[in-house]
Amino acid sequence: MSEPFLADPGPVREFCDARWEDEILPLVRDHIRVPAVSPAYDPEWEARGHLDRAVDAAAAWLRAVPLPGLRTELLRAPGRTPLIFFEVPGAGARSEETVLFYGHLDKQPEGEGWTGGRTAWEPSFDGTRLYGRGGADDGYALPASVTAIRALAEQGAARPRCVGVFEAGEESGSPDLDHWFEVLADRIGEVGLVVCLDSGAGDYERLWLVTSLRGACGGTLDVRVLGDGAHSGDAGGVVPSSFRVLRQLLDRVEDAATGMLRPAVLHGEVPPERREQTREAAALLGDGVRERFDWYGDTSAVADDPGELLLNRAWRPSLEVTGADGLPPVASAGNVLRPRTRVKLALRLPPTVDAAAAVAELGRLLEADPPYGAAVRFTPDRVLADGWHAPAEEPWLSAALSGASRACFDGADVARIGQGGTIPLMGKLSRQFPGAQFLACGVLGPGANAHGPNESLHVPYARRLTASLSLTLNAFAVREPEEAG
Repeated sequence: MSEPFLADPGPVREFCDARWEDEILPLVRDHIRVPAVSPAYDPEWEARGHLDRAVDAAAAWLRAVPLPGLRTELLRAPGRTPLIFFEVPGAGARSEETVLFYGHLDKQPEGEGWTGGRTAWEPSFDGTRLYGRGGADDGYALPASVTAIRALAEQGAARPRCVGVFEAGEESGSPDLDHWFEVLADRIGEVGLVVCLDSGAGDYERLWLVTSLRGACGGTLDVRVLGDGAHSGDAGGVVPSSFRVLRQLLDRVEDAATGMLRPAVLHGEVPPERREQTREAAALLGDGVRERFDWYGDTSAVADDPGELLLNRAWRPSLEVTGADGLPPVASAGNVLRPRTRVKLALRLPPTVDAAAAVAELGRLLEADPPYGAAVRFTPDRVLADGWHAPAEEPWLSAALSGASRACFDGADVARIGQGGTIPLMGKLSRQFPGAQFLACGVLGPGANAHGPNESLHVPYARRLTASLSLTLNAFAVREPEEAG
């Protein structure tokens, strides 16, 4: 075979499309059927064995892939979530430079509200979208990564050395990833490009590069006013409602009228280049920023300007009550002044805000000088995560992404967007590999509804994303010497 070369986009797309049809779709369907709920939501995960089933199936597929030099390892340790590691040698002048792929195989819980006869654990394909929990988030990522490498190998095109780390604890904050990275440090080596496929897209018409991710922290706020509940006619007007006390406490953190969070420590500056990229994304997406959600009735967004909504989602903090105790179902709610109200708080943070400082300030505000002397306790979550802000793009990466998008999306150029979700690993990798470039992307566009009912994978976009990734790997391998510096 001659010296590896620049890939031809046409055959790359054809190869990726064929592999999606014959291999990846069946694999993702099987992955959806496994209720591999992340440990944070299933304390009995080891005994149930679903996470092990998910990683075993993915590893078995990897071991059958006809890709020369592909080595697969499944890492396990008592009490730790399992992890898949793969390594593929490169080809060409820069064959020793390393690209690190990242994704995960654990899932959010089933949840409620699935419609159209769909369920979380049984795949349903309508010709465009594959419905089911864990298909888009993130079961497609491992086979898509390997297929992108294979597309270059099939042509004999230049490609870098590639390693993959696919964990089973991301939805729980990646509690075991530091351990596994320490175990794998020598085998991973120095990384020049990080590829994360666990993020989103503004639409399905072009390649989207994710430039930032928000951080996350939270905890449980418990307000107690009585030892036992009391007749509401007897206690009402004498005993303060625990719910009203809780409302007062939350108002210290959030302006209920606007949703703006009050503490200055929760806010960060938006870099000028991100503001400009946000304006460009808003111009492309327009009303699509709002229309991606399943609005009920006459509910409206918190702002009219799509640019402001994108900044809110990516660069401003937000608070959500994600669960509650002490509130009986409406159908069985008696006339009782309840003794306590307990809620779960989830706080999303701007990419540059320190999560530890944020959660400490949250606890201080909520517990200080409680109204009526009520018993108030804030218990921070054990796992918190800083956000991530991508390093400046090197010229080769900007050119490669533009070329890949135009080749795979009918001439549409690449676009950039900040995402509101959190991937704990990204900040760690930025610190571990300060000279690396980052390609964060994914299939979580309009209607994907990750973490909610009717989660779906937009298969045509996933196919084009796979081919775009392949062309970008090729560009990394053939870039000029000054670009490699």
